[in-house]
Amino acid sequence: MTTSESYLELARERLEAYRPQRIDPLGRPQAAVLLLLYDIDGRTHVLFTKRTELVEHHKGEICFPGGSQEEDDVDLYYTALRETFEEVGLMPEHVERVGQLDDIVSRVSNFVISPYVGFVTTATPMAFNHAVHEVDEVLEAPLAHLLDERNMSRETRRFEGEDVVIDIYRWRNHAIWGATARILTQFLGLLRG
Repeated sequence: MTTSESYLELARERLEAYRPQRIDPLGRPQAAVLLLLYDIDGRTHVLFTKRTELVEHHKGEICFPGGSQEEDDVDLYYTALRETFEEVGLMPEHVERVGQLDDIVSRVSNFVISPYVGFVTTATPMAFNHAVHEVDEVLEAPLAHLLDERNMSRETRRFEGEDVVIDIYRWRNHAIWGATARILTQFLGLLRG
């Protein structure tokens, strides 16, 4: 992989060569999220948010900034940028689009989610101005921690009458699971090659 703890160039290289799989929404609502990467003191971090209990979907869960596509959004990447600004105050011009991952369908809300990967281009550490009705907490997890397989487990959960194996990533006292963990698993797999 890499000997330093900055993974930005590796991420750029892997994503430039990757062609994401798209899902036809077939009437399902669409959403987009941003998997944001940036270095703090030479260590790459990933931005997550913890949702409040006031939001409609995924209350209290750890997720990437993003949300539902609105009628006026020119495309799904614009949706991801707009929602990121609304949730954490990161200006769209401070994000460099690096690539896109496979679309997924949220098992709970039935959204088709398009995940984009971007680099934060503004100086770090950043002062986030998060939307208090949507975001309970902004989390900055070191990518090296998430890549360490000792911080990930798999569990079987029952969903709509079926047993489903899910990935769960642990960081501090937080559990990252569901659609966010599925997106993260794909991204980490690309980094590992």
